[in-house]
Amino acid sequence: MAKFVLAGRADCPYYAKAELLADYLQKNLPDFRVHKITQHPQVWEEWLKDLCEKNKWNHKKSPIIWRELLDRGGKGLLLGGYNEFLEYAQLYYGVTSSMTTELMKLIAQENLETHKEKELEEETRKDLIQPLQVWITSASGRVCYNLIPILTSGEVFGMHTEISLNLLGNKQAEEDLHIIMTEMRDLVAPLLRSISICTQVEDAFRQAHVIIILDENTDGEVYSLEDCIRSRLPPCRLYGYLIEKNAHDSVRVIVGGKTFVNLKTFLLMRYAPNVAHNIIAVALGVEGQARAALARKLRTTPSCIKNVIVWGNISGNNYIDLRKARIYRYESAIWGPPNYSRPVLSLIFDSEWVNRQYVETLKKLTATGKQFGAILAAHSIATTLKYWYHGSPPGEIVSLGVLSEGETCCTWRFDQFSALSISSESFRSDSSTHF
Repeated sequence: MAKFVLAGRADCPYYAKAELLADYLQKNLPDFRVHKITQHPQVWEEWLKDLCEKNKWNHKKSPIIWRELLDRGGKGLLLGGYNEFLEYAQLYYGVTSSMTTELMKLIAQENLETHKEKELEEETRKDLIQPLQVWITSASGRVCYNLIPILTSGEVFGMHTEISLNLLGNKQAEEDLHIIMTEMRDLVAPLLRSISICTQVEDAFRQAHVIIILDENTDGEVYSLEDCIRSRLPPCRLYGYLIEKNAHDSVRVIVGGKTFVNLKTFLLMRYAPNVAHNIIAVALGVEGQARAALARKLRTTPSCIKNVIVWGNISGNNYIDLRKARIYRYESAIWGPPNYSRPVLSLIFDSEWVNRQYVETLKKLTATGKQFGAILAAHSIATTLKYWYHGSPPGEIVSLGVLSEGETCCTWRFDQFSALSISSESFRSDSSTHF
């Protein structure tokens, strides 16, 4: 039996011509077998070089064709390129090819598209086999305890994406981490492939696809700026180094918490510059507080209020912009279909409340951080991750922190939250951006 291996660049016209000839021979000759290999044009030269070095061959062009000697353990015998294969077919089988140049190019283009589709299918299949590696820092806290059930429910990453949770903490928190790990195993979550704990910081973020940075202590008093910088610089420098060293190339880092969120995000970007475009800060907690305060004033539910924009420092001096805020399903003399909305400012006639009491209430909440509990923090992180992976509701503006490019009176705004738009934006230590 004659078994041939036909390999070539996916967009090579001569590979396309050799492929058609090989298919014809295999169809009409019972003892002729062919195995075909295509490589993307970007990796073809490197792949061919490795192949030739391994087999001690000398071949530089596409395609390359060799015969496998089945009676000698499959040892490869180089035949050559397209011309050598055509001569071989003419000599031994009396068959030749009359394919036109136009048809060769057309089939080559189809081969390239088919190769790309197969690569995409293979990547999807691997993603299904390999679980998403999710790391959570300060994992013994209440935020993590509330966050884990949401992450494993399928609501964030999708109902077909399994995850492996890695809980990072210090030695003092090891017992609490074991309790969480045992409880999650008892939960038997179908999308949770595995859960592990890590107390050796040098092992942190290995092969991480998602890293969630939480506050060291969500219930403690807020430090001064000087104390915070002094205390947060060493761990952020270490985390940045470990992210660059251990994490996956496409890792996504999300920073949550109630104190100096912008500062921590900025420090991580500084010490992990290669993934800085994929580091963001959570602002949905502040936005949620602003929407809830409006809902109490208008006697409606916070979910009915959309497009509240957070400017400035997420956990410090910020400004809540209501100019684009709208309210849906509001009980009043004017009604409309479910997608009908009205400007929020047109329904609040107490300007004193908007300009002073509302601002002071939110400023107090942000300054103390006492109302920013574990449930709100966990939900804000989970929702931001969900939007990052699957997009935000069409036409709706949501807030988050990304790196600024120096804007002072405006920042970027997008109506659709996506990984692509995040990766093209930037974060500034005293500003946040909305999508």
